[in-house]
Amino acid sequence: MNGTLVREFVAQNNIGQIKHVIQILSQEFALSQHPHSRKGGLIGLAACSIALGKDSGLYLKELIEPVLTCFNDADSRLRYYACEALYNIVKVARGSVLPHFNVLFNGLSKLAADPDPNVKSGSELLDRLLKDIVTESSKFDLVAFVPLLRERIYSNNQYARQFIISWILVLECVPDINLLDYLPEILDGLFQILGDNSREIRKMCETVLVEFLKEIKKNPSSVKFAEMANILVIHCQASDDLIQLTAMTWMREFIQLAGRVMLPYSSGILTAVLPCLSYDDRKKSIKEVANVCNQTLMKLIMPEDDGDNIRQITLQQLDGAADESFSSHKNSSDQSNTSQDLSTSNTGVTIDRSQEALDLDGIVLVLDRHLHDTVTGMMTRIAVLKWLYHLYIKTPRKMFRHTDSLFPMLLKTLSDESDEVILKDLEVLAEIASSPAGQTEGQDSYESISTQSNQSELHIPVSASTPLSSSRPRTLECSPLTPTMNSYFFKFMINLLKQFNSEKKLLEMRGAFIIRQLCLLLNAENIFHSMAEILHREEDLKFASTMVQTLNSILLTSTELFQLRNQLKDLRTTESCNLFCGLYRSWCHNPVATVSLCFLTQNYKHAYELIQKFGDLEVTIDFLTEVDKLVQLIECPIFTYLRLQLLDVENNPYLIKALYGLLMLLPQSKAFQLLSHRLQCVPNPELMRTTPSEKPTTPNKQVPSEIDYSELLQHFEKVQNKHLEIRHQRTGRNDQLERKHPRDTETAYCV
Repeated sequence: MNGTLVREFVAQNNIGQIKHVIQILSQEFALSQHPHSRKGGLIGLAACSIALGKDSGLYLKELIEPVLTCFNDADSRLRYYACEALYNIVKVARGSVLPHFNVLFNGLSKLAADPDPNVKSGSELLDRLLKDIVTESSKFDLVAFVPLLRERIYSNNQYARQFIISWILVLECVPDINLLDYLPEILDGLFQILGDNSREIRKMCETVLVEFLKEIKKNPSSVKFAEMANILVIHCQASDDLIQLTAMTWMREFIQLAGRVMLPYSSGILTAVLPCLSYDDRKKSIKEVANVCNQTLMKLIMPEDDGDNIRQITLQQLDGAADESFSSHKNSSDQSNTSQDLSTSNTGVTIDRSQEALDLDGIVLVLDRHLHDTVTGMMTRIAVLKWLYHLYIKTPRKMFRHTDSLFPMLLKTLSDESDEVILKDLEVLAEIASSPAGQTEGQDSYESISTQSNQSELHIPVSASTPLSSSRPRTLECSPLTPTMNSYFFKFMINLLKQFNSEKKLLEMRGAFIIRQLCLLLNAENIFHSMAEILHREEDLKFASTMVQTLNSILLTSTELFQLRNQLKDLRTTESCNLFCGLYRSWCHNPVATVSLCFLTQNYKHAYELIQKFGDLEVTIDFLTEVDKLVQLIECPIFTYLRLQLLDVENNPYLIKALYGLLMLLPQSKAFQLLSHRLQCVPNPELMRTTPSEKPTTPNKQVPSEIDYSELLQHFEKVQNKHLEIRHQRTGRNDQLERKHPRDTETAYCV
């Protein structure tokens, strides 16, 4: 009846009567309190729409609103009739319903989660119809729809999520709709849905994200990388493996496609990526992708990131690469600092150089935090140290602003359990110690550091009796060929020895390893000379003796010190003599080490004079053990030249005397027998004497005029007297304790 009446009104073009009929059906029936009236009203509205035909588009608002109201009806049958009525209305109107799409979508999203299967089935039919209409039409208002989509995408209901994902898939496939432009609006919600408990929904969402990523790779120039960077950073830290792997994969593609556009977000990216590098095989895929992200991001750092607004350092090689690179981006006339430098990357992404600022402060903060964190995995710590090294290479001037805050933790990292971590840490420290960017003007190498040392550092009193600066150049380098070290080098040496003193286990287990590696990374002569100067003034004599023993062992046995040993072997130059004297003054803390240094430098007469002084020293078990080790060392390849010189008895009498002196010091032991057998092999001087016509095979070794051996011997006696005095003081304190607590002391000795 309603349909016939409406057709008549349409034929008469009686718009007023048509609206009146629709109003009666809506107000008095569809929105009635009585269920049967509401059902009748819904059927009437559908029939009215069919009767209107193509003209129904003129009355869609009046037709749709009462039907959508019934979507909220408590009666599931009425909700089903509402679905059926709206289906008929939309089917007739087709494209004319698009201006009302948002209200339709909003109503459908509610029915998608309806508990009644019939209602849900009806809503699915309506949903498919609406999708067909959107796909066919070119008038879909995406701009108006995105805010609603952004709101609904955060629904926690599984069916609502499935409904949302299905619509995103449809819209993504429509050629005339560019959903990629609005991806930043919905990306976070998509990752939320990816964590749904339903496997089907996760799979659907994963498909959507894969399609978006494909589109991004095809059209990188239209992608808003910067707006999505922080979203990815958040989800790269998700506890859900699928979310984390997907976000990390996106991050990898973003860094590769957008390049330096991602630099301002480096600190956040590293916060997410670095912990993943220590994952085990259970998360191998995430670890591998994270590693690519880390490596690719690191390669984006350029010398030009060091900036040009800071005073240039005198060494031009520091700035050469950066200036050349930066000049290619500058305008030929340097017109204006406010003008933006636009360029296009290899991927076709238009880049605004003003948006590529490296967040160095943020990066350093993240790296430092990971170093301080005790639960940080080994591979993460290695990656952190690689980053620090890379930054000191690429942006040295800016990095040295952070060195004072980083330095203590870098020193502490030397106590790490992993050798690989220690190696990387030493590389960073070596770069800090040798970089021209760390040089401070007007700073005297050793004296300035010793005066600036705070109470937590080694106590290094300046003694007037040993004028350091008068006997050698202002810097601690002994050769013109030695590369200049900056002010951090000496600070490093002082603090390294301080750490060895406070952590005896570190010195015992890793001391030789650390010093040997430093000799490879830095100049070995500088290291030994500076440590000798520091130990020469060290107040803790016991530590000084132990440290000298360690350094002496490294000097005599390490392959890394081959060149330095050769330099000391002959003492033919002023530089080598200065080095010998510098080492000797601190080596005096350990008598046996001092003798071995004399053997190395072929100062056999002085070695003999030193051994004669051993009678005045306190001979302990430790002392005899060191003599034992020296005898063993004499039999090693490193002292081959010394053993061969025993053949030339006439020219090396003090060598033989010195060896006999060591023999007399030793008790009857294996070392005694070893040295005794060696001396028995010394040939008879008469048999080895040359005829007058023959020239001597070995000329007498010239004593270097630069070295005052009598002064060195006096210094040796002075240092050893200090050691003796300290030992007596220590013994006196122990005696007092024994008198105060005789029972405790007796118990201690028993134990």
